[in-house]
Amino acid sequence: MLYHVCKMNEKNINENGGGILEFLKFILITAIIVVPVRLWVAQPFLVSGASMEPTFQNGNYLIVDEISYHLRAPKKNEVVIFRYPKDPSKFFIKRIIGLPGESVTENGKTTFLDNDEYFVMGDNRDASSDSRIWGPVKEDLIIGRAFIRLWPLNEIEINPGKQI
Repeated sequence: MLYHVCKMNEKNINENGGGILEFLKFILITAIIVVPVRLWVAQPFLVSGASMEPTFQNGNYLIVDEISYHLRAPKKNEVVIFRYPKDPSKFFIKRIIGLPGESVTENGKTTFLDNDEYFVMGDNRDASSDSRIWGPVKEDLIIGRAFIRLWPLNEIEINPGKQI
């Protein structure tokens, strides 16, 4: 009887080993799918601050479309997420006001944009640090556009941030 119990335990170990192998395959397949999507297609973004009110509130959870701007140029009035020109480790969200090659006049000051620069401003102009203060954003700093608002639940929306 003892021999039979040992055989049964050995069988259970082999079955569990197969389960572990299946789990590892699942993890590998998931990583192969999720990692490229996360790196090159879409990524989450949490709005912090009041610079985009009333369009976006502090704590809004967005999905950023990272692929569109590989296929076409950003358009005026789109809401973009980009690396802050003064500290690229930080991400900002603003609205495009001026396109490459244009000039933007704000409070009597005219800014001429190079062929790879965008003028961006927050929707809450009084509470926004933006191109008026630190200058235009180079195209290579733009990560993507606001594609989906997922939080709060009562404000779920595709292409949030249409012109206010």
